[in-house]
Amino acid sequence: MHQIINEILNSTRRRIPSTINKRKIVSRDFKKYIDQRVQEDLIPVISEVKPSSPSRFIRDVTPLEAEDIACQMESAGAAAISVLTEPNFFKGSIKNLESVRPKVKIPVLRKDFIIQKNQIHEVESDLILLIAGVLGDELDEFVNVAISSGREPLVEVHNQDELEKAMSTSTKIIGINNRDLTTMKVDITTTEKLAPLISGRIIISESGISSPEDAGRMIQAGADAILVGTSIMQGNVYEKTYELVHALERTG
Repeated sequence: MHQIINEILNSTRRRIPSTINKRKIVSRDFKKYIDQRVQEDLIPVISEVKPSSPSRFIRDVTPLEAEDIACQMESAGAAAISVLTEPNFFKGSIKNLESVRPKVKIPVLRKDFIIQKNQIHEVESDLILLIAGVLGDELDEFVNVAISSGREPLVEVHNQDELEKAMSTSTKIIGINNRDLTTMKVDITTTEKLAPLISGRIIISESGISSPEDAGRMIQAGADAILVGTSIMQGNVYEKTYELVHALERTG
């Protein structure tokens, strides 16, 4: 892992809750919203409430602002909302997620570095990100805990080895991260290489998608949906989300 990822993981270990209420939740059906967008010839977009990244500060986002941002994304046609909850490097918060989920009807993804099972139950979300490269041999167990909690795991991979581990679990959703967590470099051809190797799962292309052309290219490569944060948050949230949702109208 890149040094910055190791720093994030060390920071995460210091904020893991020691005890947690493990109440099972009822999650919203992500596949239903993907199918709805596809039937309308729209691109299913997971639009991300992303205040910052380790290399680029975007903006401060309070829980009230997170609500407003998420509602704009939903109005623009997003199929789901991703909320960053990592506080130190991405400036996210659990309070943002707690604020967003009751305000939207579409599924909400918790985006964080999940390294301990208590984190899965920490806050209500419909989907939860599990990173194969971080969890390693524990991935299958974490997937099963997430599913038993009522949450849908989105298992993130970057290479074929990680993909094989993900495919051996019960996850219904595989995210292909175009960013290499060992170098932090982004290459959207990663989706083009890995998507054809996946069958029977929902495929999400993540990172490096900023234009309608990028969005259409990822769908053409075999992705069922795309996850976009930085380019949406840096512009007009509604207009940028709408542009990506309707990208096929421009790209054919």
